[in-house]
Amino acid sequence: MNPQGLNALDRLTALLSKLPGIGKKTASRLAYHILDEDPSYARILAAELTGLHEAVRRCSRCGSYTESDPCPVCSDPGRDHSLLCVVERAQDVRIIDESREYQGLFHVLGGLIAPLEGIGPGDLSINRLAERICEEGVKELILALNPTIEGDTTGLYLQRFLKEKLNGFPLEITRLASGLPVGGDLEYADRLTLSRSFRGRVKL
Repeated sequence: MNPQGLNALDRLTALLSKLPGIGKKTASRLAYHILDEDPSYARILAAELTGLHEAVRRCSRCGSYTESDPCPVCSDPGRDHSLLCVVERAQDVRIIDESREYQGLFHVLGGLIAPLEGIGPGDLSINRLAERICEEGVKELILALNPTIEGDTTGLYLQRFLKEKLNGFPLEITRLASGLPVGGDLEYADRLTLSRSFRGRVKL
């Protein structure tokens, strides 16, 4: 018997419940769904999960997830390389890109400044951001951070840091216009809201 008293179904349910937005009931339904499917489905799912970290890596330029380096966005000559959109997480790149409103490049910070959680500026890709602005001749930096306390704190820090670090480099810093709910998440914003937020972005 398993030392924790859990059978295979219990263990799978426990693992699934650790995923974001998945509670115990939903995890249980997913586990039973997998069990009800043909065994080949479970084998394919397991194979994809096992090979995920080998197939997907961080783009060396923007920090987004990709199977090729640099990623398709960074290597696309048709995009506007004078625009750089700063986001918190890699998944935000896809969300914004699918809105089809923005045609510039991206930079993934890898999180937000959150002192209570022990996350400071040194834990984020901020120095690399400053390097990219100079190296790539960025003219406008768009802050597309979630409208939360942590997002606002990070945005203010970036403004001060870049002003001091770049020392007169001609850079315009903007943020997304109102339309995203305070305390909300880019992940749950619809395409129309994101499009309007980009078109009406505000200079800081």
